[in-house]
Amino acid sequence: MIHVCSLADMPATVEATGARYVLTVMAQVDKAQRPPSIPEANHLKISMDDITEAADGFVAPSSAHVAQVLDFVRSWNRDAPMVIHCYAGISRSTASAFAAACLLNPHRDELSIAQQIRQASPIAFPNRLIVTLADEALGRNGRMVRALDAMGPGNMGVAGRPFQVDID
Repeated sequence: MIHVCSLADMPATVEATGARYVLTVMAQVDKAQRPPSIPEANHLKISMDDITEAADGFVAPSSAHVAQVLDFVRSWNRDAPMVIHCYAGISRSTASAFAAACLLNPHRDELSIAQQIRQASPIAFPNRLIVTLADEALGRNGRMVRALDAMGPGNMGVAGRPFQVDID
């Protein structure tokens, strides 16, 4: 099971779910302290800003970032849940969870995954650049991007509430 949340909710989500893996996708990753229950090797921090195109002074998500996300998810043996979080739990984390679910279920319909994310989080607004790069990396031929478009924008919110993404 994958659980998605904000930085503020990450420690409690790890504790409540029994997660043993954490993926941090946000700028200033040093703010994400690894919970004591998470082995160091099971916490990946990827520093990127929540933007969809290059901008001076910011780090746009890249194909290298997405490759790191996908490699980390591939290495997860699924013996315990994974928590994916960004700063607010709305954009980078939901895009990474979408990519993870598509990776782990190569034959599952992208729209069904996107709809599940929308049902679980009315304010989820997956980062379009991360989704586009993941779509390319996974050979989904634009289906992830089309599912994102069908999902529509999330309701405005400051921070997301923790939710889970079924991976089977």
